[in-house]
Amino acid sequence: MKSIEAEGRTSQEAIKIALKRLGVSRNQVKVEILSEENRGLFGMKGAKPARVKVTLKK
Repeated sequence: MKSIEAEGRTSQEAIKIALKRLGVSRNQVKVEILSEENRGLFGMKGAKPARVKVTLKK
């Protein structure tokens, strides 16, 4: 099965990036959250990006 990993400011953004790279819709893949984004100093978003692994379903 084909799978890719992607990063984004949020897990939802990372999923969108991966889906665009694969050229498929959300219901055609299995999504695994590898790590959530980590807020930085004073709650700033995106200090550490979210990572997801997206795998095509059979």
